[in-house]
Amino acid sequence: MKITILGAGGGEVTGSCYLVQTKSARVLVDCGMFQGGKRADTLNRAALPAKGLDAVLITHGHLDHTGRLPLLAKAGFTGSIFATPATIEMAALIVRDSAHIQTQDVQRVNRKRERAGEPALEPLYTPAQAETIIGFFKPVPYSQPVTVAPGIQAVWHEAGHMLGSASIQLIADDGGKKKCVVFSGDLGPKNAPILKDYDPFQRADMVFLESTYGDRDHQPLADTINEFTDIVKTAVAARGKILVPTFAVTRAQLLMLLLSRIFRKKLVRPFPIFLDSPMAIAATEIYRHHHELFDDETLKYLAQKPASGDLTTLKLCPTAVDSKKINDELGPCLVMAGAGMCNAGRILHHLKANLWKPETHVVIVGYQGDGSLGRQLVDGKKLVSIFGEKIAVKAQVNTLGGFSAHAGQTELLGWFSAIAPARPRVVLTHGENEPREMLAQKIQQQYKLKPQLPELNETIEL
Repeated sequence: MKITILGAGGGEVTGSCYLVQTKSARVLVDCGMFQGGKRADTLNRAALPAKGLDAVLITHGHLDHTGRLPLLAKAGFTGSIFATPATIEMAALIVRDSAHIQTQDVQRVNRKRERAGEPALEPLYTPAQAETIIGFFKPVPYSQPVTVAPGIQAVWHEAGHMLGSASIQLIADDGGKKKCVVFSGDLGPKNAPILKDYDPFQRADMVFLESTYGDRDHQPLADTINEFTDIVKTAVAARGKILVPTFAVTRAQLLMLLLSRIFRKKLVRPFPIFLDSPMAIAATEIYRHHHELFDDETLKYLAQKPASGDLTTLKLCPTAVDSKKINDELGPCLVMAGAGMCNAGRILHHLKANLWKPETHVVIVGYQGDGSLGRQLVDGKKLVSIFGEKIAVKAQVNTLGGFSAHAGQTELLGWFSAIAPARPRVVLTHGENEPREMLAQKIQQQYKLKPQLPELNETIEL
């Protein structure tokens, strides 16, 4: 068996993709988009091994695990793409949005190129190609083996990272020999609201383990929730606006549950909440369809009273007209809008209109990439540029570090501890070099196993 790392290797976090080859089959595990700068665009345009590919297996719906799927349709792939039902819904939402953005971006660039007399560029892929690939999805259950290709069975176990997320175990008959490989996918933190905890495998000859936060643990969630509650109380007392740059999937739904709790406990009186993101609105609807994936605590909470009963002041803003109306709203109110790193989207308009006001609170609830406006705000910059205009930062900027959907170092080791007695070969991917090196040291110290740290496009033989 050969496994080639076609993404999330060599210190790269995004673009997750593995090609698994046996004597009788070829399958991909994930097919994600690289994100961040010109290098990512070059990597995304590299050819994928679509020819002779039997199937694709998806761990979860995030763009860095699904965003290159339409390129397979572009290359002529017509096989099956296996994923849990919730992952199929989330992936369809995310891939459609990505295709729309690709097309819009290229149209904008081509208008400039046309004026300069330069040839037009093509988008990475089109909405039509996205629709084609969505048609190849096939649902799989959790915890039951599914034949996905000649001689290969796969089992999906809960990963606790996002709705529908899973780790995948492959059991392959490779020339008469049984081989077992586990891909962790992205693992979630334990005891996080809404989702069930990860369900680790206990058997493998080789494990591919993510290492995004292999060097540290997150702030305890309870402390982060208390910080968020205090910010809300302070902003309400000052009658200010609370602006939350929000990732549409998982983070927006978590924040709405926390606001429901704040109102239900009567910690503050209900105030207007604006969900200013068509994608977050659609993702929230998918959550409503999949209560079977919620943890017991959330199910008990919702059985007492639906969260919608607390969030009577929640207003959905699907259109740009709805978004613009928020400018006329007086505080206190809370606005959740994308993009999560403040590098695009409707949040930029809200920041431009409110950053210069001392009563405004900006709440950063996710990772902010280098060079993004969100990172500038986190770093305390006092003057920023939005749409070419200089804006003074007089708002209070609050960074909350405990809302991550990724497992920290201790939780990654906890997941691995269930499979460690099988003495598998360990391969660390999906992490920058320092985090995965530190996780490798921990695994070697605790389990006397020396992990491999592969480069991008490296092939490992089992």
